[in-house]
Amino acid sequence: MSEAARRKFRREGEERRRQDLIEATLDCVAEKGLKGATVRAIALRAGVTAGLIRHYFPGKEDLLQAAYSTLMDRMTEQAKAALDMQGADPRRRLAAFVEANLAPPVVDVRTFSLWAGFIGRVHSDPALASAHRDSYLGFRDEVEALVAEVLRGEGRLAGKATLQRHAIAINAVIDGLWIEGCLAGDIFASGELAGIGKDSVETLLGLEKHTGDTSA
Repeated sequence: MSEAARRKFRREGEERRRQDLIEATLDCVAEKGLKGATVRAIALRAGVTAGLIRHYFPGKEDLLQAAYSTLMDRMTEQAKAALDMQGADPRRRLAAFVEANLAPPVVDVRTFSLWAGFIGRVHSDPALASAHRDSYLGFRDEVEALVAEVLRGEGRLAGKATLQRHAIAINAVIDGLWIEGCLAGDIFASGELAGIGKDSVETLLGLEKHTGDTSA
């Protein structure tokens, strides 16, 4: 094996071990809460020593920050997967994105429990606060870009401030319905929350419903 190949193998192995530690952390937080997710508990879950954890993460707070970032990034990526629609018009892409945020696997009891555990510490933990801010702004930027495409398609130009207001409002709609779906999904008909979300977003953007349109 060449030196370059050995370096690549070592790097990929280290990245995999780091990700395994993050997954073990998420499992511990889901089962034991943040207080129960000690370095010792995480090490036992991952089948490694506490010393190995410290090799990858200087402290527990650094590991929790990485775990929270992974959780939020995963949810966003799951929703963004719905945007891979060849030839779809901007309105359909936005509708698909909203729908993906309000259906499994994004709507998930375990995911909600993890999010709730972390969010309770955001205001007292600078590392988690930073991870939360980055995640929120990344999601908002994604929504802004989708809204800009939709409005351009409608022949409406909007400035940065207007796009940002729309994105904040749409994020609030998605967040509220997502919480309802995670906490009491059994009381809603299949696709009901997604339908409400899509209708609400189109109303916020002042879009006329297309005749025969079933996407919103």
